Amino acid sequence: ALLLNMFTAGTDTSASTVDWAIAELIRHPEIMRKAQEELGSVVGRGRPINESDLSQLPYLQAVIKENFRLHPPTPLSLPHIASESCEVNGYHIPKGSTLLTNIWAIARDPDQWSDPLTFRPERFLPGGEKAGVDVKGNDFELIPFGAGRRICAGLSLGLRTIQLLTATLVHGFEWELAGGVTPEKLNME
Repeated sequence: ALLLNMFTAGTDTSASTVDWAIAELIRHPEIMRKAQEELGSVVGRGRPINESDLSQLPYLQAVIKENFRLHPPTPLSLPHIASESCEVNGYHIPKGSTLLTNIWAIARDPDQWSDPLTFRPERFLPGGEKAGVDVKGNDFELIPFGAGRRICAGLSLGLRTIQLLTATLVHGFEWELAGGVTPEKLNME
């Protein structure tokens, strides 16, 4: 049962993350075009994307990070139990308390992120205000996989899966809205 839970957690969260990435790209056609141009120049049209291509796609990586920021796979961390009583920012935390980290709120904190509700991958590019930030638990303003000793065990596999699948979908298809729906009217709720 534990192994099944781990695979289910990994597939559901990865699929949801790719769904959000494609939705954001459809909602922002200029960002989609930039990602497609980068893929075209690095990969070309004559072959599929390989894992080795990912490190040469900084704009796509920025799109993935921005997607993780606005749409984390889970809005709250897994629960943790306080092993002893402590005080955090003036709040008493009794021993045995269940603690959750609000990953969603951290990634939308206006004290950490300029224009926090706007999908803007450029913030992660060289010269952007968050150029050095990654999603691997080293930067606490963006922790879609958690951090520390209990970081997601599937981080590497999940991240690569999301990167490759998103890149393949962006590279392989021309995405557009049907039925006269405009990007501004796309429901992102």
